[in-house]
Amino acid sequence: MGQALIQGARESGVSGEDISVSDPSIAAREKCASLFETKTFSNNEEAAANADIVVLAVKPQIIGEAIQSLVASGRENPLYISVAAGVTLEQLSCYSERNIAIVRCMPNTPAVVRSGITALVANQNVTEPQRFDAENLLAAVGKTVWLDKESLMDAVTAVSGSGPAYFFMLIELLESCAVELGLSAELGKELAVQTAYGACKLARNASESAGELRENVTSPNGTTEAALKVFAAEEIDRIVKSAVTAARDRSIELAKGN
Repeated sequence: MGQALIQGARESGVSGEDISVSDPSIAAREKCASLFETKTFSNNEEAAANADIVVLAVKPQIIGEAIQSLVASGRENPLYISVAAGVTLEQLSCYSERNIAIVRCMPNTPAVVRSGITALVANQNVTEPQRFDAENLLAAVGKTVWLDKESLMDAVTAVSGSGPAYFFMLIELLESCAVELGLSAELGKELAVQTAYGACKLARNASESAGELRENVTSPNGTTEAALKVFAAEEIDRIVKSAVTAARDRSIELAKGN
């Protein structure tokens, strides 16, 4: 996700000279320097020494150590943006003795192709200019939405954070069905992927709701209706609700360290 944000920033016009990257891996540093012409460091403190914005794209279990070292050696009041899943604003604040400005965000993997969506929530120390900076940075990889309550982040995680996997599973199943019905694997993939892409693009641009679009495709006694009747009989609405709720509940558990 860190690389996706760097790529988005570079493609939106940010100079590589204005981006510093810290990574313990020599290969990762060389890759960033080669692809994006950024400055690279093996030390977090050196990378963030003059930063106005510090993006914390690290694993949740090491984010506390990262914040403590950065606060101790970095600029006086930078904006910290955390993409660590399940780590709350309160937990992030506890790692510092100062009242630091933090934006917590939940991007999703389509950010890699600049088609993601990111939910953001800020603590009370974030200024309006810093909110603008955070939104501008994340907008480089897709859409952004602000949350009024941090507790909603668990629902966001379940719907859009994990959501790409749900669509990938449906594509995978359609591909498998295509093969079983006699189509080649290559043709099955092309049909499934392009249909998913077209349906999403139509839903994104249409004034109608998803339900109305579904009805538009469904002719009485037609092929689509036959398929949808099977979905209804198998209670797909209950299955999806149970699955998304399970993801939400797991997000809550992870935030508690379970």
